[in-house]
Amino acid sequence: MAGIAGILKEGEHELVSKMIESISHRGKFGKVVLDVNGATIGIVWSKHEDQRIQEKLKKSIFMDGPGYGHKLEISKPNGEWQIYRDELGVAPMYFTSNNDNLYFSSEVKALLPYSKDISELPSGSIITQSTKNQFFNLGIRPPMHKDPATISLELLNIIAQTISRRITSNVMGAWLSGGLDSSIVCAFARIWLQTLHTFSGGLKDAPDLEFARIAAKHIGSEHHEFIFNFEEIIKTLPEVIYHLESFDALIVRSSIINYLLSKEASGYVQEVFSGESGDEFFAGYDYLKSIPATDLDKELIDITGRLHNTTLQRVDRCATAFGLTAHVIFADPQLFEYAMRIPVNLKIKDGTDKWILRKSMEELLPEAILNRPKTKLWEGAGVQNLISDFASTKITDADFRDERKLKNGWTLNTKEELLYYRIFREHFGDLENLDWMGRSKGSSKSA
Repeated sequence: MAGIAGILKEGEHELVSKMIESISHRGKFGKVVLDVNGATIGIVWSKHEDQRIQEKLKKSIFMDGPGYGHKLEISKPNGEWQIYRDELGVAPMYFTSNNDNLYFSSEVKALLPYSKDISELPSGSIITQSTKNQFFNLGIRPPMHKDPATISLELLNIIAQTISRRITSNVMGAWLSGGLDSSIVCAFARIWLQTLHTFSGGLKDAPDLEFARIAAKHIGSEHHEFIFNFEEIIKTLPEVIYHLESFDALIVRSSIINYLLSKEASGYVQEVFSGESGDEFFAGYDYLKSIPATDLDKELIDITGRLHNTTLQRVDRCATAFGLTAHVIFADPQLFEYAMRIPVNLKIKDGTDKWILRKSMEELLPEAILNRPKTKLWEGAGVQNLISDFASTKITDADFRDERKLKNGWTLNTKEELLYYRIFREHFGDLENLDWMGRSKGSSKSA
């Protein structure tokens, strides 16, 4: 994706240049800062985005994200500047007010030198200097009344369309864990590509490595496997947290291998496919099996509504840290609308999660992948509790007791999270306002 930063005030070229420089990793090919009709706006972008970005700039439109329901757009359609964020929040955006002027950026780090009172632009909303409008309703949809065979076929076609319209060249990449979702995305992408580079990584003998090999061989991708060690993980933590702008334990732990893999992938491709958000749409988490069917849709909407500053933020930051564009296939508005109308008894059926999704893919994937249970990212990558154990050697019980309560009232859950918070604080300071930062479901925000 690209990166955007600016102020709704003309003549701030020097200041905006500093802002855009702090997020220049998001696009290393082109950079421009412009005074445009009452605003100073900067943007950086990657080589594969050049033509599209240049066409937008001719119309004084600034865009982050590959489009097709995944975009952040700044424009002045009716005489007033507005910032649009996509329905599910794939493209990030933050803002603050300074001297009555609206400052905005794709990442928080560009705003912190000018204000500590930062807000996140909600998913599916449009903001102007004076108003904020929510245009997308993240609510329960009425269930469809179709038989499973029809739903399977229609779902297959929608996923195919979602992927095909994001094919931009003959050679692209994909993160492949060997789980159901990433394997589905890779199987479809391979159909339209001359070469699909797939990337998997983890510690030695990590489960993901074996399953990714099975999936890659089945679809015929050009597969790349990377083995990391624990020393690399610990050494990389400060970089990960700087780009991620979060200390949430589950998000950071899930990001480390993703970050290292993105670094390797950037040597081969400029764009990668991701299978994230399939668990939220199709009930892939094990705990969902214990929720009554009458409450399952509500829970799926709740965890989907958290994606924008948790999982999708991880995908965005791990990719853009190395100038990659990540296409999050399942987080597509059309696919969301369809998935949320599938009856819950077809999502969890006879104790099987994602039942309808697995059924739809029976002819495309090998049985080992179709029947693989959900595995948490750090478990699949072999990280397990290694970082938690490491944190316990670095943080005493007394330190944890004294430091776990933050100024804003949040409570850190574990020594691992305190380890991450200490690194976060070194980068960004001891912030009192963290309303813009997401936390995983179940994380404590108060004592």
